[in-house]
Amino acid sequence: MKKTKQLLLTSCILLAGWSAKAQEAKKPNILFIAVDDLKPILGCYGNSQIKTPNIDRLGKMGTVFMSNYCQQAVCGPTRASLMTGTRPDVTKIWDLVTKMRESVPNTLTIPQYLISKGYVTAAVGKIYHPGCADKKGDELSWTVPYIKPKASDYANGLGEPVLKHYQSQALKDLLSKDEKGKKLAEEEAAAENGGKKKGTSTECLDLPDDAYEDGVSALLAKKQIIAFEKEGKPYFMAVGYHKPHLPFVSPKKYWDLYKRENMQLAPFQEHSKNGPELAYHSSNELRNYTDIPDFATFSDGNSLHIGLKPEKQKELIHGYFAAISYMDAQVGILLNTLDSLGTLNNTVIVLWGDHGWHLGDHDLWNKHTNFENATRSPLIIAAPGMKAGATKSLTEHVDIFPTICDLANLEIPKQLEGTSLKPLMQNKKATVKEFAMSQYHRKLKKDEVQKLGYASPKIMGYALRTDRYRFILWLNNDFTSVQPFTEQRIYTSELYDYKKDPLEKENVVGNAEYADAVKDLKQKMIAYFKSKQKS
Repeated sequence: MKKTKQLLLTSCILLAGWSAKAQEAKKPNILFIAVDDLKPILGCYGNSQIKTPNIDRLGKMGTVFMSNYCQQAVCGPTRASLMTGTRPDVTKIWDLVTKMRESVPNTLTIPQYLISKGYVTAAVGKIYHPGCADKKGDELSWTVPYIKPKASDYANGLGEPVLKHYQSQALKDLLSKDEKGKKLAEEEAAAENGGKKKGTSTECLDLPDDAYEDGVSALLAKKQIIAFEKEGKPYFMAVGYHKPHLPFVSPKKYWDLYKRENMQLAPFQEHSKNGPELAYHSSNELRNYTDIPDFATFSDGNSLHIGLKPEKQKELIHGYFAAISYMDAQVGILLNTLDSLGTLNNTVIVLWGDHGWHLGDHDLWNKHTNFENATRSPLIIAAPGMKAGATKSLTEHVDIFPTICDLANLEIPKQLEGTSLKPLMQNKKATVKEFAMSQYHRKLKKDEVQKLGYASPKIMGYALRTDRYRFILWLNNDFTSVQPFTEQRIYTSELYDYKKDPLEKENVVGNAEYADAVKDLKQKMIAYFKSKQKS
């Protein structure tokens, strides 16, 4: 009897040990949702006007990071940074054309690392910026070849949208007859860097969701998720939605959710007092749409002002909201798919916007700045065993890679520059960092370069964001943080106090009242540069 009890006890211990190891070995599935040009104006971020029931549903399941910042407010650099967990000065991608694996051949991406840990991976839609990856959407990242919509995937025999975005028959007819239009239709979209003229900035047609690419991508992702579930291996499914990126096209039913007259214009549409002109841009990405010049007060393409008439501003804001609601519906398809499979509550779900967006504030449209509206970006993460809620702790896009590792019980690669956000998911009142860093570059005019005696026209602006301030140093001669910092590098600087001035109306860097704050923030910035040179 005694022997039997001992055998039973031994068996129980062995079984418990095996069960614990099996539990440890089980890796969570990961749904990774990337959204282009989405600023944090969602219901779960406190916006009562926007209609985003599906993203809000995700927010109620997970952690909403209220103070999250991208590392550079433009698609190519921010996505390369996020996907590798390293900053733009490490990826060496500051534009839309540098190839990620040419600039840093040994770069390691999130899905590439997960593959080495037993995951199967797939992607549909925009994950990396096309100009910064290979033609297969970064082949090393995917065990399933990159999924691209075919003409037959679009609803009602409509085929692929013309210029990648439009289903307007009038535009299709125009381009089919016009030789220049045919050439334009064949070219990759280049509007973000001042490329070719596009179509109109908005389109509102009574069409089903899968008349446009995001609707098709959602259905293709659904199909792949189901296939992965049948396969039984842990998976990483990346789904990239294009909207609300320009042009603001979405089915009419999403436009009908809003009234044009209720669209609120940005309350401050001027350049900041004492702000340097190079902090701004000419909204070229928007100017490339054919309907914009007629509504621009300043039509000179070289002007840093665009001065859009109020009626066009309201149309654009209406279109942006409609595009967000359209994208939100596609997020709902993914959540419902997991729900139907019984895996919604035991899947790690990460949703992020690649950067923010200016909607007329500072007389700016698009991104491409170091200001709050360009750098602050939405981030929501839901994971098994983590309580829902919101955190105000400062976080960054480079934190996403290590967080995924932590949630999947994987070792965090040493080269990552971010911090795991799991502690914030466990305790919403905790903090993981003192500041967030973003950067953006500019070019000086030739005569100013000669006047100042600089060797290069390139200026890099580094923005250090604390819970109260944004301190920006603009550094000359093609400076990056891997180079030694000297005072002679400083071209100009900025300071904004969000406690007193949330709209960034005044650059107070030269105000005596802020001398101590400037000194402290500058020391932090210099220490940051030194830390990058050591690493």
